[in-house]
Amino acid sequence: MLRVAVSGHRGLSRDTTTLVEAGIREALTQYAPDVIGLSCLADGADQIFARAVLRAGGRLEAIIPAERYRDNLPAETWDEYDALLSKAERVHRLGFAEPTSEAHMAAGVFMLDHADELLAVWDGKPARGYGGTADVVAEARTRGMPVRIVWPEGARRD
Repeated sequence: MLRVAVSGHRGLSRDTTTLVEAGIREALTQYAPDVIGLSCLADGADQIFARAVLRAGGRLEAIIPAERYRDNLPAETWDEYDALLSKAERVHRLGFAEPTSEAHMAAGVFMLDHADELLAVWDGKPARGYGGTADVVAEARTRGMPVRIVWPEGARRD
C-alpha cells in the first residue's frame, strides 16, 4: 500500500474547499483503495484529505503534534476532527504539550519519515510560519520524495 502524507492550507473558503476536494479525489484515484493517508486532521486540507482517503476505501493514520493540539483548532471543526480521529487505524502522538511551530514541523517531518509521497494543498507561496506547508514541501524535496501539488485553478487563500 502506498503511504501518502498531506500538508496544506487551513481556513479555506467554501469555494476553494470544493475545488480542493475535487483535486484531492482526483489525485487519490490512481491509488485507491490501496492507500494509507497520514494527516494531522487540522481544519482545511488535512480534514478534506482524510475524508477523501476514507471515502476512497483507504486507511487513515492520524498524527497529533501536541497534547493540546485540538484546542488550538477552530471550535467549529472539533466535531469533524473527533469523527476523523475515531476512524483512524493508528494514532501517532508526538511528545509536545503545546501546538507550537516546532511541534507542527515535527509532525510534518514525522509524516515524511513514514510516507512514500507528499500531497501538498499549496498555493506555492512561502509559509506564514515555521512548519507551514512550504516548509514541509521543501523538506520532502530535499529528501527526493515525490511531491504532488493540489492547487486547482480558481483556488484562493485568505
